[in-house]
Amino acid sequence: MRVIDMFETVALPAWVLVLIGIAAAISIGERLLFPSVRWFLRKRAERVVAKVNERLTRPIQPFKLARRADMIQRLTYDRDVLAAVSEYASEEGMPDEVALEMARRYAREIVPSFSATAYFGVGIRVARWLGNTLYHVRLGHVERAEIDQDATVVFIMNHRSNMDYMLVTYLAADASALSYAVGEWARVWPLSRLIRSMGAYFIRRRSRNALYRRVLARYVQMATENGVTQAVFPEGGLSLDGKVAAPKLGLLNYIIEGWTPESRDVVFVPVALNYDRILEDRILISAGQRGDRKFNARMSVVGGFILKHVWLRICRRAYKFGVASVSFGKPLSLREFATHHAELPRTLGRELMTRIENVMPVLPIPVLSTVLLEAMDGATRADLELAVTKYFAGLDDDTAHNVSCGDAASIVAEGLKVMRARRLITQTGTVVRVKDDQRHILEYYANSIVHVQRRNIENAATAGL
Repeated sequence: MRVIDMFETVALPAWVLVLIGIAAAISIGERLLFPSVRWFLRKRAERVVAKVNERLTRPIQPFKLARRADMIQRLTYDRDVLAAVSEYASEEGMPDEVALEMARRYAREIVPSFSATAYFGVGIRVARWLGNTLYHVRLGHVERAEIDQDATVVFIMNHRSNMDYMLVTYLAADASALSYAVGEWARVWPLSRLIRSMGAYFIRRRSRNALYRRVLARYVQMATENGVTQAVFPEGGLSLDGKVAAPKLGLLNYIIEGWTPESRDVVFVPVALNYDRILEDRILISAGQRGDRKFNARMSVVGGFILKHVWLRICRRAYKFGVASVSFGKPLSLREFATHHAELPRTLGRELMTRIENVMPVLPIPVLSTVLLEAMDGATRADLELAVTKYFAGLDDDTAHNVSCGDAASIVAEGLKVMRARRLITQTGTVVRVKDDQRHILEYYANSIVHVQRRNIENAATAGL
């Protein structure tokens, strides 16, 4: 057997040498460079968080700032999750290791990777710019109340548009960083990475997998126990008819299941959103008419809309889509509510949706849609102004303070201008009529304040007695 001299030259293919060089570079980076870079970025992130916390009424919680990998491990090996893993494996006849890996995959899917720089440096600026570019943004009623600094705050919102995220993020920027529950639509790369860095967590709304639901429940409960400020849409999806829908109790139930009177209090803040124009209104209405939730929005249409609006801004001919308004209702303490009510979370859900309705912004297009639909044979501008005046006069004190859109004449003038541009109405002489094939559009906007109209009728009947 030939003995190889250790100083003998050995020939290697160039590609092998390249691979060895890459492996060596990676090894050196992992040992020397990457830890230093991670330390630098970590220190920089800590300085950003400290600076942001100085102006927030509710500072960012340490739980929210934990490393994502650590949170995935913590969630995967949570006692309740491990019990659910064992139970699921037994029911499905699979090894515990396989079920545990499923739980770990669910945890990776759910857990966000919050970045204060992404949220406050990019997200807030984009939300502010987009909101003010498309709408006249108005903060409606704000119920002032002292909230225990140690309590967990959960914003409970009606869901009208995908702009809801932007508006509430922008208007709550001085309060805290919100953690949203977002659906499957957002799990598209690279959008998913951006949304995850904003602190949002993904949920499968229609999943009935018991193990997945347990992992999701424990994440929500852990976030609540650690004081993370959250934002929840209890309707479970966008409104297809414009009305405030009955709540779906999934996330509320998770919060209540993990809460005890000895835990930190949970304070729910009702948030009502309303718009003069919802960009995706026709898509939502079509889905409602079909009876499904398949939103057939072609990318060519969306892209065309964006390019058109960018071009109009370049030409200085851009226009806004009316008013977008957000109101904050009376906060509700879970500790206080639980002492006086049974059948949680059903009674809690009903109460929160009622409080949302109570502070729903009453905007020009919904009001004008309401009075136009009541004028079966059409109406003159003078008739519409009189009807709008009567509508506002019938509002009770709890609703009237949400209205800040000018007098009846300006509301009618601006509203008719928007409706003509959208070809929703016709005008013969001085008489304005709703197009028969466009009534469903006006009904959609009128539905956003239909509960206010119902209250008006009840108030008038009471006054008559």
